[in-house]
Amino acid sequence: GKIAEANATLKVYTWVDHVSQRCLDDFSQKYRCAVELTTFTTITQALATLRRGRGRFDVFLGAPADIVGILIGRGILQPLNHSYIPNMRHVWPAFADPYYDSHWLYTVPYTVYTTGIAWRKDLVDVDPYALVNGWGFPWVARRSGKTAILDDYRESITLALLYNGVTEVNTADPLIIDTARQALLTLNSRVGVRIDNDTSQQLATGQSWIHHAWSGQVVAAARRLPPGVPVEAIGYWYPPDGKGPVASDTGTVLRGAQNPVLAHLFLNFLLNRANAMHNIAGTGYMQPLTYATPKRLVSDGILPASLTSAVVLSTYLDHGYKETELQPAADQLWRQAWRAVVRAHP
Repeated sequence: GKIAEANATLKVYTWVDHVSQRCLDDFSQKYRCAVELTTFTTITQALATLRRGRGRFDVFLGAPADIVGILIGRGILQPLNHSYIPNMRHVWPAFADPYYDSHWLYTVPYTVYTTGIAWRKDLVDVDPYALVNGWGFPWVARRSGKTAILDDYRESITLALLYNGVTEVNTADPLIIDTARQALLTLNSRVGVRIDNDTSQQLATGQSWIHHAWSGQVVAAARRLPPGVPVEAIGYWYPPDGKGPVASDTGTVLRGAQNPVLAHLFLNFLLNRANAMHNIAGTGYMQPLTYATPKRLVSDGILPASLTSAVVLSTYLDHGYKETELQPAADQLWRQAWRAVVRAHP
């Protein structure tokens, strides 16, 4: 096999708080290289950056499944050399041939997560688990100035679809999309909704009492609470039957990578059991490794016992709702609806 590039700087592009510093340090030590991290806060921002210059990075960590097709179609990713990634054997079987990347030609799984609603149990007296439709929690609780939704046009419109009882999260129906837009505008008129992906920080500090959230962010929030606030103060609502949005982020090597061998070794490194456990501990996001069972995560102190609702089970991939790539015309409708929501918010 080829030898890793010497005296290199591996350039990684990823979400804020999406990879642990310990993993980066351990990798850099093991392969005697530097690691340079560049981060983004929304997927729209990431796509724009990658379109402008894919040669700036080696690894793109965190592409959600619904944009993998776009990245492949635009020639942004390079096919993976499987012989450099033997740790794929530790991954849930579903990822050997995922629906978004046949036979994992371009991607390895990185994180798995659900999208639900987090709240501060010590500050809000409404229990979403007691509601007929938990997705209505932000509308019902009416916590003005303390309610936030994700800065993600797919996720937030999906929240409104589910609130309206629509489970087709890839709908192209203009009327249904418009009703979702109206639901978010109603929420905004009731609570002055905030739009941000800084979920863990907002919940930990109490700037948000109710925050539409990715499961990993909620686990991270529980670790960031100020002294004196018990970890049990953080709650996460996700349908107990697993019928909600479920997704995975991927690890990819960019076509313009200066250090393609190191990039492969990095993706392999993140799929190593010990490294994955350090990484989950550092980020709150689960990785789909057979070793990282909910029981082990709790017994190792990585996942608070009070947040088992934030666990992602492999069975969720079968019956959860998966966002897939929208056709251009439908995508335009979703983006237009979202722009109206963004314009209206304070």
